[in-house]
Formats: sequence, structure tokens, C-alpha cells
Amino acid sequence: MELRQLRYFVAVAEELHFRRAAERLFISTPTLSQQVRAIEREVGGPLLIRGNHGVELTAAGEVLLTSARTVLEAADVALRETRAVARPGQAVFRLGVVNGAPQWLPGRIEALLKARQPGVRVALTTGTSGDQARLLDRDEVDLAVLRLPVRLAEHLTHTPIADEELGIVMSRENPLAAAGSVEPARLGDHELIMFARDAAPEVHDSVLAQLRERGAAVVLSDSAMSHAQMLQLLPLRPDSIGVGSARTAAMPGLVWRPLHPRPLLITYAAAWRATTRNPLLHTMADALSGGLRLSSD
Repeated sequence: MELRQLRYFVAVAEELHFRRAAERLFISTPTLSQQVRAIEREVGGPLLIRGNHGVELTAAGEVLLTSARTVLEAADVALRETRAVARPGQAVFRLGVVNGAPQWLPGRIEALLKARQPGVRVALTTGTSGDQARLLDRDEVDLAVLRLPVRLAEHLTHTPIADEELGIVMSRENPLAAAGSVEPARLGDHELIMFARDAAPEVHDSVLAQLRERGAAVVLSDSAMSHAQMLQLLPLRPDSIGVGSARTAAMPGLVWRPLHPRPLLITYAAAWRATTRNPLLHTMADALSGGLRLSSD
């Protein structure tokens, strides 16, 4: 049985339709059907139940689908990791970065990568912390930068790499904007607008807990939205506040004020698959796990 045949079978098993699978593979339907029948002859029994409106997997087909996906993933990983060693000047490092991370952070990671392997090309993918965890789990990125706390699968490992101070973002018309900093006790009369909890539940709960530990009896808004949407809305709502970094002060109509006396911090972490055989990732993991902290300086 060849890898090509396994890819054909997986396409049919996922599409449950020969024509759609053939279109996905850019081959003819008769050719695809012949290859699947060849696999069935080799395994000694039917893998699919063919009908007028599509196909269904037999019990043997279900077993082969699970195993075939594992084999194909292993083959793809082996090829990618071998190429990284054989052609270091053409290596591609897949870096995932959480939305809203400081712009300098991926730049610092890329500099570390290129110091260890000159010529490496970095392919960047952005998304929420949950997105990054899923990409890691599916081996679609080599290293992911996400916010802590976050829940990761057991085969993923992480280490803190950077901290950023968060403060209160508000309209220039907000009465709190007149002071150079904000005491948490003064936030009780303000509606706090945050992102939807489903996007990053651990981070959402951590930010609220830190505010309340500092004495901020915040009232969480019924409106949940992205960080970018919040920044667009706040200038129009002088009685509402948000949480963000000092970078938000550059937005028209907004001011940023730190919390006093205890600042609010968010921690960024680098995460990767513990079982990786990527030599460049190993050197990066060793450097980052050794307590290295990145900063904008």
C-alpha cells in the first residue's frame, strides 16, 4: 500500500463521495475508484459501502481511516523535518502568534531563530490563544505564542517568555482620564467591555480575577466584542472602560491609564509539541526554557 493510495482513501472517507474526493485530489473519478478497490483487494475486504448518493465507511474502513491519518501525518512530519536538516538555508519555521500581541514579540523570536539558523524563513499565522493551541495540536505550527493562562493538551509544553502591563482604556471624556493613573476602587461605576469568554476563557477569568483582587468592583458589560471593536466603541461611551496595553493610547479619542498601586500584568508564553524532532525548534525550546525573557528594549 502506497502513501498516495492512503491519501486517496482518506479523501473519499472524508468527503463520503467519490466525485467530490476526485475533484479535491485533481484526478478522475474512475482512477480514484480503481485505487480504492486496489486497497480493498490488499486488505481483503470492503472499506466502503457504495450507494447512489455517496458512500459509507465499513468497520474496516473506520480502522483504516484512523491509521491512515496517523501514517500520513508522520510522513509529512518526517519530510518536513528532514528537509530542515538537509537544506537549512531553505528551512521554513511556522510561527503562530496570538492576536494583539506586541509587534516586537514575533520580531524578537524571529531574530533568535535567525541567529541559530541564518536564512530560515518564518511563516506567520495569527489567531486567538485557542486557535494557536489547535494549530499546535494538529502540527500546523512549530511554535505558538499565546497568552497565559491557557489549557493545553498533555503533549504540548510551554514556557513564559514575556510580560506586558495592562491598564484601563477609556474615552478622553471619561472623568477618570483626568488623573495620571487609576485606583481600582474608582472603577465600580463603570461598565467593563471585554472579549467573549469563549475566545479565551482562562485569560478572560484571570483578568477579571486580577481586577477584583485589586479592589475593582467592575460591572461586566452584556456586550462582548473583539479588542478592535472595543477600541472603536469606547470613544462613544464615556461611562465604559476596557482593559488593554499602553499601545492603545495611540487610538483617536482614547486614553490609557495604569492601575495604581499594583499594575495589571499579562504573560505571553511560547508553546510547542513535546515530541517534536525539529532540530531548530529544539534549540529554540532550550533557549526559551532556560528562563530567557523577551522585551521591547
